[in-house]
Amino acid sequence: MKITDVKATVLRTHSIFVQVFTDEGITGIGECSPMNPEVIANFVEVALKAVVVNEDPLEVDKLWNKMMFRTYKLGPQGVQPEAIAGIDIALWDIKGKVTGLPIHTLLGGCYRDTFLMYASVGGGGYLSVSDMVTYVENYLKRGFKAFKIRMDLGGSNLACQDFDPKKDYEMFKAVKEVLGEDIPLSFDANNGYSVSTAIAQGRRFEELGIYHYEEPVAQYDYKGIAQVARALDVPVSAGEHEYTRWQFRDLIEQAEVDIIQPDVVKCGGISEMHKIAILGSVYNKHFVPHQTQPTIGTAASLHVCAAIENVNRPQEYTGRNPFLDDIFKEPLVFEDGCIHLPKRPGLGLEIDEEKMKKLAL
Repeated sequence: MKITDVKATVLRTHSIFVQVFTDEGITGIGECSPMNPEVIANFVEVALKAVVVNEDPLEVDKLWNKMMFRTYKLGPQGVQPEAIAGIDIALWDIKGKVTGLPIHTLLGGCYRDTFLMYASVGGGGYLSVSDMVTYVENYLKRGFKAFKIRMDLGGSNLACQDFDPKKDYEMFKAVKEVLGEDIPLSFDANNGYSVSTAIAQGRRFEELGIYHYEEPVAQYDYKGIAQVARALDVPVSAGEHEYTRWQFRDLIEQAEVDIIQPDVVKCGGISEMHKIAILGSVYNKHFVPHQTQPTIGTAASLHVCAAIENVNRPQEYTGRNPFLDDIFKEPLVFEDGCIHLPKRPGLGLEIDEEKMKKLAL
């Protein structure tokens, strides 16, 4: 079997779907991070397609290394691994279709096939407290049984650092009052606090019963993350800004996070995410991937989680997107706060080509 073509399709939802075609008529599907759709799609079809065409799609690990190191000077943060992710996921999908097995079986077995998902509710830095409460109540009506609120401030923009921690606290408190004691609630500062503010805020959150505390300080400040993690009892998490197992090694050893959060559509796909998960298990770290793409990205992420023994916390989910669901012949099923992992070969998802074309830019 040989790869004959690779195609990246940018959708009006800003999603990037990847198809890998073979000479035996088997097509694999994948997805890339949507951070810069046009640039990433171009990277897939220009830089990476030339590397994989005429290669055996079943040699997944070999092709991952070939894609990574043939284009290494164009990465390895951001566009390069995000583009690799789309092809890598599609290669695993092909491997599953050829063998007649779901990806989690190919990765070693299925420890669980049902996942409690947490609603990832963003925009907190710009919303009023009452607006955030309304959003959370709407997600409750959809059946969610775990939550995280995100501030979407911070990153490398120091002007946003410690923007309004008092409002953040009041927002967390108000949401917690709505959810009660039995529904887990986490908080994502999106890198928005200084170390001292992050520690003080974390202590206040602990009094209210926070479940996990995500990216409290700048993603590049490993020393600062470690200071926060040492000072608090709540599990501190990070990882959506890391892209390879080598970066996660440093995040674990230097930043001392309790929870690692790779993103399968950012970190080079299923191949690298599985290696990161195994690395995390060596250090006894919780594995709770970052994930904002509700179809292929979520399915790929959950296949990896299913094959890792110590995945026992709720997983991130932004909720169903009817426009994207309509593309798939049998979309993922979300009910009673959970997603049930498909048992069909590969990812377990099949695209309706004509419907995808209608949604394409």
